[in-house]
Amino acid sequence: MIRRFVKMKFRLEEMENFKSLFAKKKEAIGSFPGCHYVELLEDKTNIGTFFTLSVWENEDRLEHYRKSELFQETWAETKVLFDGKPDAWTLSSVENKGLWVM
Repeated sequence: MIRRFVKMKFRLEEMENFKSLFAKKKEAIGSFPGCHYVELLEDKTNIGTFFTLSVWENEDRLEHYRKSELFQETWAETKVLFDGKPDAWTLSSVENKGLWVM
């Protein structure tokens, strides 16, 4: 499994448009072959900064998604709302057993 984080900064007037766009696309992204999870996170100290977190079976599945029509359409609609260059990280677990403390 790999985790993909994408950091995006949006123009303040476009934040709600992005949230709406994500809400419309998240089910399609989450049900894309190889995707196990997708979530939108908002930075509480940097207004306009959001992260997407997605969990993928492997890098091949992520790349298949990135070459898909779904990604191309979604990215085209998203990038026009940016207020800066996005950053992305693909991560794998060093340790297989996580620990949630509630």
